[in-house]
Amino acid sequence: QVQLVESGGGLVQAGGSLRLSCAASGNIFNINTMGWYRQPPGKQRELVAAITTGGLTDYADSVKGRFTISRDKNTINLQMNTLKPEDTAVYYCNIKLTDLRGRRVDYLYWGQGTQVTVSS
Repeated sequence: QVQLVESGGGLVQAGGSLRLSCAASGNIFNINTMGWYRQPPGKQRELVAAITTGGLTDYADSVKGRFTISRDKNTINLQMNTLKPEDTAVYYCNIKLTDLRGRRVDYLYWGQGTQVTVSS
């Protein structure tokens, strides 16, 4: 099994900053990508940022230049600056890995979610 434990989040005023962290543990031998998704109220879950084992990063257009994802071993961090009210959402950590049979496992493992609320 894989466990993802998130920390950070909270309430901040527009223009402020927050930092999210996600620590992975368990059967995580072949990690492909770790990342953050978010789900605003009444909307679909969407990719925010992701980082591969090799350090390649990908960002949603709406957060480019404001958010930075980083990775230290099995922990990823999301530094969120210049936050906007539209960044309000529940943020989820995700891990994509390859299992012992060589199969990709992309959307099975999620963190518990952490609320980010940006007030105007």
